[in-house]
Amino acid sequence: MSSQSSSTAANTRNGFEALGWGFAAQVAPFMHSRRSWLFRVGLIVFGLGTTMAMLAMAGFLGFVYSLDRFERKPETGADGIVVLTGGAQRIDDAINLLAEGYADRLLISGVNEKTNREQISRLNPGQRHLFDCCVDLDYRARNTIGNAIEIRRWTERNHFASLIVVTSNYHMPRALVELEHALPSVQKIPYSVAATIDPHSWWRSASAARVLFSEYVKFLAVWLRTRFESDPEHSKAAKIMSGGSPILVVAEPL
Repeated sequence: MSSQSSSTAANTRNGFEALGWGFAAQVAPFMHSRRSWLFRVGLIVFGLGTTMAMLAMAGFLGFVYSLDRFERKPETGADGIVVLTGGAQRIDDAINLLAEGYADRLLISGVNEKTNREQISRLNPGQRHLFDCCVDLDYRARNTIGNAIEIRRWTERNHFASLIVVTSNYHMPRALVELEHALPSVQKIPYSVAATIDPHSWWRSASAARVLFSEYVKFLAVWLRTRFESDPEHSKAAKIMSGGSPILVVAEPL
């Protein structure tokens, strides 16, 4: 029995593999090298995947904890205020900033086609008089790219050099990237509306986690896109991301 075991071990060392009942088959040397190669490739793939996952998580956490938790009034005024639609609180805060004298004019960008000036003015009944003199509505923008395009047109038309930007805290980083790309020479003062999501408690709510992770992915996509394009109005990537166009093509007012 000992002799047979010794023979099997010797056969294995000499390139044979035991098959049972005393038979042995020669094992090709390349099979051992192939298994070793596959093992090394597997380790490399696993290591790269783990590293990328850790970097993605670190980036996500950095993004989340950089968001404002509380609303803070701007330290200085500006030529104009722009608010990107997406919640009534954003518009209400922007109108209050206008009423408090932080700027002389306000643009509400991305208004739904079915919403009129009167309906929006009801959001802040105490400041309805401002809508007659100092508030402009943009119905063309469909998304954040469209917001940036329409805000640029409005800013250039009014010859403004500085803007207070009002949007939700989680949306602010992406909005600023789009606006910086469209208006690099204009000063942008962020005013983050923090009424909906507390970024420091995101892990307590599955819905908040989904919103923040989705916004983080969109932020990365916009950051990459703006590194390689010259103008959002002529961006093929922007059109693809918008499902056609970031703005509605309508007749300009006479």
